[in-house]
Amino acid sequence: MTHPPKGSAAPPGQATPTMPAVPPQSGPPAPPGGFSPQRGGPALPQNRPTDPGPTPTRRTAWAEGIDRLRAAATTEPGRLRIIGAVLALLVVAFGAVTAWQMTERAAAADDVLHSSQPLSASAADIYRSLADANTAASSGFLAGGQETKASRDRYEQDIRTAAAKLITAANSSKPGSPSAATITKLNKLLPEYKGLIERARANNRQGYPLGGAYLRYANDKMQQQMLPAAEDLYKRENQRLNADYADAKPYPWAAIGLGVLALGGLVWAQRRNYRRTNRVLNQGMVGASAAATVVLLWLVVGHSVARAGLDESYDHGVRSLNVLHDARIASLKARGNENLTLVSRGAETKTLADGKTTVDLYDYDFQHDMKTLTKGLALASDLADDQAGGQPVTAATANMKEWKARHAQARTADDKGEYQNALDLVIGSKKATGQCFDGVDTNLATALTHEESEFKRAAGGGLDAMTGLPVGAAVLAVLAAAGALLGIGRRLSEYR
Repeated sequence: MTHPPKGSAAPPGQATPTMPAVPPQSGPPAPPGGFSPQRGGPALPQNRPTDPGPTPTRRTAWAEGIDRLRAAATTEPGRLRIIGAVLALLVVAFGAVTAWQMTERAAAADDVLHSSQPLSASAADIYRSLADANTAASSGFLAGGQETKASRDRYEQDIRTAAAKLITAANSSKPGSPSAATITKLNKLLPEYKGLIERARANNRQGYPLGGAYLRYANDKMQQQMLPAAEDLYKRENQRLNADYADAKPYPWAAIGLGVLALGGLVWAQRRNYRRTNRVLNQGMVGASAAATVVLLWLVVGHSVARAGLDESYDHGVRSLNVLHDARIASLKARGNENLTLVSRGAETKTLADGKTTVDLYDYDFQHDMKTLTKGLALASDLADDQAGGQPVTAATANMKEWKARHAQARTADDKGEYQNALDLVIGSKKATGQCFDGVDTNLATALTHEESEFKRAAGGGLDAMTGLPVGAAVLAVLAAAGALLGIGRRLSEYR
């Protein structure tokens, strides 16, 4: 009997099995308190932060809205909501822009009729009153101690008119503006001028030659300071009038373009509805289209009528008024220089461009003023478009021609030394140039009254054509937007 050998050695011929060698492996660290195979025991705790992973990106409200809009656009109800919102926005924008632009144009047209043109006429009246007062003062001076009550009253009335018109102009001008500065200057010069005239009269009644010097000094103040300032005020008010015309007449292209776009959108939406549902009419959309069409037609036709009225008021009113005012001012200046020719008696002279010829200063200015008057009357005759406006201009032209002839006779008599004869031909009661001047002034005043009425009629018609358009456009636009939303809402109800 055999026994296995004692001991731990393996039997001969058999190999002791061994575990294969495992190379060291890299891996995540053992958790705290866990088992570590490398050490065969628990791992020591380790303070390491855990990785939270990538942070999700927060989306903006705008991006989310775009996604929702895209998602809605893939469904028919979503498309309908978008179409309704766009149509309502277009119609409301059309109404708002129409109301805004027409409000501005109506305000400018109202300024033309009730503000800038009356102020322009008032500025012309200030100039005319000052020039006529100067003429009346020189005529009274020539009469000496026999100054008529009519001449004195005319002078006083002109001064009162000029002062009243200056107050009106001051109330209408903006503080600190050039017009306000000009008015202040005239208000300061007016009492100075009156003081010089009174001194001239006092010395003239006593027979002192100093009276003529005072009158010439007063005339210089009028011609060199007051009338240029009044003319500057007149030109500024005319520029303001032209600016108001420029604001009132342009077509409201922005409103017209939005109206066409809104109406086109409404037609397209109805055509789309017909192609998808085979329904010819949608009551809400038809109502919206009708309201938008009314606003667009009212806008185009109303503004066209208003523009035509404003054009007529300018062509047959303002242009004629400006020409007549200029002609009347020229006649007043001519009359004043004619009187001063006799007052100065050659004391004031002017050397012509040739350097050799010397002429009386006031008679030279008179000839220049008469040329301006002749051109003005010819232009006024061309602008007169009816008998009521043309007849007084024709009569004024005849008076002007007779004035020239009588003035030539007066100058001939004065050059011969016949001063009293020349004086009678200028301020006398029979066949005097004063009668011709009065005829020119009276006829021009009649023509101005007629053209003023023509202006008011045409400008008033233009303003009336825009009456109610801003408010009406806004109301109809709101109704059109409501109609568009109602029509879209009827279609959306079919999906519920």
